[in-house]
Amino acid sequence: MNETDAMELVQAALWQVMVVAGPLVIPAMVAGIVIALLQALTQVQEATLTFVPKMLVIFASVMLTAPFIGAQLHGFTEMIYGRVATGF
Repeated sequence: MNETDAMELVQAALWQVMVVAGPLVIPAMVAGIVIALLQALTQVQEATLTFVPKMLVIFASVMLTAPFIGAQLHGFTEMIYGRVATGF
C-alpha cells in the first residue's frame, strides 16, 4: 500500500461517515432548531424539552434509515475486503 491508496481509503472512510451520519444528524438538527424557536417564543427554558424530542426524532430516523445505513456499511466493508484480498 502506498500513500495514494491510504489517502483514497481515508477519503472513502470520511465520505462514508458523512453518508451514514447524515440521515441521523439532519433531522436532529431540524428538531433542535424548531424546539429552540418554540422555547424562545414561549420563554420556557427547560432542558428536557430539547433532549427528549431530539432523542425521539433520532430513534425514528434510525428506524426509517436502518436499511440504507446497513447497505452503505455493507458496501464499504465489501470494498475494503476486496481491496485487501487483491493486495490493494
